[in-house]
Amino acid sequence: MFGAWLSWASGLDEVLDPRKVESHLGAVHRHNFKRTLADHANLFLSIYACGDEPGLLVCTWPREGRPVLACLYADQVWNGVEYQVAAHLAAMGKVEESLEIVRACRRRYDGRVRNPFDSVEAGHWYVRSLSSYALLQAFSGARYDAVEKVLYLKPARKGDFRSFLATATGFATVGVNSGRPFVEVVAGKIPYTKIEYVAAEA
Repeated sequence: MFGAWLSWASGLDEVLDPRKVESHLGAVHRHNFKRTLADHANLFLSIYACGDEPGLLVCTWPREGRPVLACLYADQVWNGVEYQVAAHLAAMGKVEESLEIVRACRRRYDGRVRNPFDSVEAGHWYVRSLSSYALLQAFSGARYDAVEKVLYLKPARKGDFRSFLATATGFATVGVNSGRPFVEVVAGKIPYTKIEYVAAEA
């Protein structure tokens, strides 16, 4: 799934059957997302998520068969993986499942127990948490192709919106206003010749 997610984020064609990807992501949400961890034992680095907090577990065995020596990290909640799964779910049209995971993560990092500016994971300001950036692309559907000079917009939800877009040559806000796509370059240049906009169905 990491490869399929990276291919999507890079604007490449599907590398796996989309129906199987959607089914897999649905199973990950169904089996690994816990609305409370109160009954979940995590004896290794439970500081990421614990008690009555929600989170997406790294590994589960929904049909039993957990190994005696399971993966060291199986019982942990990694926000970097949560954001990756959430972005992929949104990109596949599973918006509510995506938002449930994102809200759980932000609830844990709301400033009361953990630093909201430091998604700790194997260290402070850990790089895997940057997968959260893919949420911008997943929900806005914004992708700029510098070779073709085309800006693609395919939002996950109907309605007007505004989102951030960064390219190698500039950054902008992009979105839809009164049903029409727009680009407002803030700094630098984004030399696009057209916008390919696909409205959300739901």
